[in-house]
This record gives sequence, structure tokens and C-alpha cells, in this order.
Amino acid sequence: MVQLFGHPFSSYTQKAEIALYENAIPFEFRMLGPDHPDNGATLMAHSPLGKFPLLIDGDRSIWEATSIIEYLAVHRPGPVALIPADPAAAIEVRMLDRLFDNYVMHPMQQIVGNQLRPEESRDPYGVDQARAMLDRAYAWLDHRLAGHEWATDAFSLADCAAAPSLFYADWAHPIPDAFPTLKAYRARLLARPSIARAVDEARPYRTYFPLGAPDRD
Repeated sequence: MVQLFGHPFSSYTQKAEIALYENAIPFEFRMLGPDHPDNGATLMAHSPLGKFPLLIDGDRSIWEATSIIEYLAVHRPGPVALIPADPAAAIEVRMLDRLFDNYVMHPMQQIVGNQLRPEESRDPYGVDQARAMLDRAYAWLDHRLAGHEWATDAFSLADCAAAPSLFYADWAHPIPDAFPTLKAYRARLLARPSIARAVDEARPYRTYFPLGAPDRD
């Protein structure tokens, strides 16, 4: 059985979990935190920068959520093909995966991370830039998703990335009502069983959200 090291409230841990749940792949979850020092030691031994999630499958160690999902598609395939077999379709899926990670998840984390800094070290300009990036991403996605149920033709790696990024981004910088297509897509994601499960498992940790978790979702 594969092992997944992470934390339920971590957006990238959720991204990997969604892929595991989609294809009903059995796995052992190894919680990271002060109460689980052995798991932390294993993480540090296998992940070069101590970043998670980390997947261990026998003597193989895979880190970074996208790489974990790519690995599962090759070595633990299931009925839901998260990476399309068609190379051209796979390029689009990977492009959108990068968009959600780099231009939705990353600016969201900049906003959240700034809140964790001491008052004298905060970066209002950087936060403004992150919010502007989210506004641009929201506008592009609202247009791009018109007529689509999922990010591409079928549920894929791109949607695994979209779910946690849009979930938390909407908490940090709410999606405006002017983008109903994007808001509806986020709602569809949160209703999908694999994603709903990951969100529910993170629910006990919502007090960790530095900006204060909204009373919704």
C-alpha cells in the first residue's frame, strides 16, 4: 500500500488525495505535525526540501502533487484517466494544472503568508500584486470555462489542481459575482465526492486559516 505524507488542511496534500480518491487507490495517510515526529523524520529523509505531500511506494519516493498524480496514472491506473492518453489533450491538461498552481494557488498563498508575518515585515504591495494576479486569473477562467463542466473535456489533473486552489483562493480573495461561470465551476468541484471528502477531512483544522475561515463551504 502506498503512503501519503501530508496534512489534511494543506492544499497540495488535498490535490494528491483527490487523485487517490478518484480511483479508489488504497493508501496509508501519514499525518505531519508536531505530534507525529516519526512521520516528519521520514519526510525529511525522502523529500529534499522537506516539502509535502510525499508519496512512498515501496522503494520509490515521489514529491510534488503534480508528480504524484502523474506517477499514479502510470503505476496505479484506475477508471478515471486523470492524464489523457491523447498527447494533445494531455498538453492542455498539464497547462491548466500549471495555471491553477502558479496563478491561483501561488498568489493565494502569498496573501495568506503575508498575514503570518510580523506586522513590521508585512508586504502590502506584494499582497496587492497577488490580488491583481487573482483578478486576472479569475477573469480568464470565467471566459475559458464557458460551456465546460470541467477544466477540459473530462475530469483530470487540472481539476485536481483547481479544487484546492479555488477553494482557498475564494476565501482569501473572493471570486466576484461578475464571474458566475467560475463560481459555478468551483461549486461543481466541491460537490464531487472525491473533493468533498478531502474538504470534509480538513474541516477540523479550519481555525488554522490565518485570515479566518468564512462560515461556508
